[in-house]
Amino acid sequence: MARVSYPGRSPLPLGGPAASTVWPVLLLIAVAGACWALTVKRMQGMDMGPGTGLGAFGWFAVVWVTMMAAMMLPSLAPIAVAYSRAALGGPARTVAGALVLATGYLLPWAAFGGLAYAVVEGTRSLAPDFLAWDRAGQIVAAGVILAAAVYELTTAKRRCLQHCRDAGLLPERRGVPGALVVGIEQGGFCVGCSGALMAALFALGVMSIAWMLVIAALIAFEKLLPWRSVATGATAAVLAVLGLALLVVPEHVPWLTIPMSM
Repeated sequence: MARVSYPGRSPLPLGGPAASTVWPVLLLIAVAGACWALTVKRMQGMDMGPGTGLGAFGWFAVVWVTMMAAMMLPSLAPIAVAYSRAALGGPARTVAGALVLATGYLLPWAAFGGLAYAVVEGTRSLAPDFLAWDRAGQIVAAGVILAAAVYELTTAKRRCLQHCRDAGLLPERRGVPGALVVGIEQGGFCVGCSGALMAALFALGVMSIAWMLVIAALIAFEKLLPWRSVATGATAAVLAVLGLALLVVPEHVPWLTIPMSM
């Protein structure tokens, strides 16, 4: 059983039936569920496929953070609970610590969304037709997905994923400010682990609820399944097949809105 230990305290198990474990998990899942409901409501009918317009930055920033909370918080729960139990202790502190850690965790993802917005909208403003599907759009989208498949097999991916899975690697910081810092650090590792998968989501249509669910499932499999190499290898294979299909037979890719069909 994985353990987290800090100086002056005995190691605490990652799992267990205690309320200090159950309530933070339920709370993070409830927050994620509420964010899913809000995301579905706000994005209904907005999927325009690859190259979907991102709208005004303020609107996109709110939607993006809500998306990240929906997609990421369930798989963060084991790490959040392990840290808050070890560093804070007590059910109330554990719940508060898990929430603060989750808040810090979303900050690097907010920065990633801002960078993605700048790249997509900056490219569109400099070359309005470059991302059009019947020009470079199809090749760019397929290339991004194939690059994400290759990244799944890299050392950087493996190291970042290890930090996302192993509670024993959490830094030794205490208190609520410490939980915020740990959350930011953990979010940074998660961006390194899953940022390529999010880039693939942009390539498929960032407003697509169906593809959001698929990407969220792949992220959860990689972080939660005990067979790490099998999970990353399977993800790489799925992305490779998807990228090739997008390039050769896009009309057969499920849930894909081909822009020129609009």
